[in-house]
Parts: sequence; C-alpha cells; structure tokens
Amino acid sequence: MKPVVFSGSFDPVTNGHIDLIKRARAIFGAVAVVVFRNANKTTRFTMEERVAFLKEALQSESNITIDSTEGLLADYMKSHGYTTVVRGLRSAHDWNHERTNAYFNKRFYPALETVFLPACEQYQFTSSGAVKEAASYGADISDLVPPCVAKRLNK
Repeated sequence: MKPVVFSGSFDPVTNGHIDLIKRARAIFGAVAVVVFRNANKTTRFTMEERVAFLKEALQSESNITIDSTEGLLADYMKSHGYTTVVRGLRSAHDWNHERTNAYFNKRFYPALETVFLPACEQYQFTSSGAVKEAASYGADISDLVPPCVAKRLNK
C-alpha cells in the first residue's frame, strides 16, 4: 500500500483528527501527518507545539509519521513523492471547501488525488476552533482532544 498524507493546521489536534488519521492508516497502511501554516488562520499554538501534540498523541501508533512545512500542499506532496491526500469531511461546508482545495491541488500537481473520509458521528461537530472557544470559558473538553492538548488548554 502507498502512504498518504493527512494535512492540516491542527490548532490544536482533536480526537476527530486522530480518528481520521487512524482510519486512513487502516485503509492505506501508512500516513504522513503534515502540519501546515495556514495564512488565513491565526493560531494559538506554534508550529512546534502542534507537531509536539501530534507526536505525543500518536506516539504508540505505528506507520504514522509527523512532519511540518509551509507553502502549498501540492509542492510538499510532489517534493516528497506522495500522490494521495486524505481529507476529513464533517459537513456540506467542509465538502465545498475541500472540493475547491482538491481542484487546485490537482491543478498544481496533476498526479495528486484527494480521498475524502466522512467524520464519524461522534466527531461531526468537533473543530479546533470550537474546542479552543469552549476551553477559554472553562468547559471540560477532555473527551474532544488528546490528554496532552486538554492539559495545555486547561492552563
């Protein structure tokens, strides 16, 4: 099986992300999780912190690597020899956004294919933004994020 890329800003990583990563690995055999800097988002955590969260949350998992980069996903994929990216979908809004991204990724790197995985029901409404907002008001977010993230957000 060929390894695939699962990319995102992961600010912070949620259990929904973790679920999608594990499901992608079950399908494709190996996953490269790539943390990107999104110019359209203001992040709470540094790139290094986001990578560290992913490494800690996935430390006991095999066939999953963590990397980070800036720039276009298509450029990263091409330079590392990947041809498949997996994207999670929670809603119709995600579908429209991800379909546009898939179009441009394919345009910039014709060998690139995008595979969409629907979020499982438990995480359909979980987003990094919602988790950060809830945590800022003192809500218990421990079932929405890995323990290392919950600990940091609860500080």
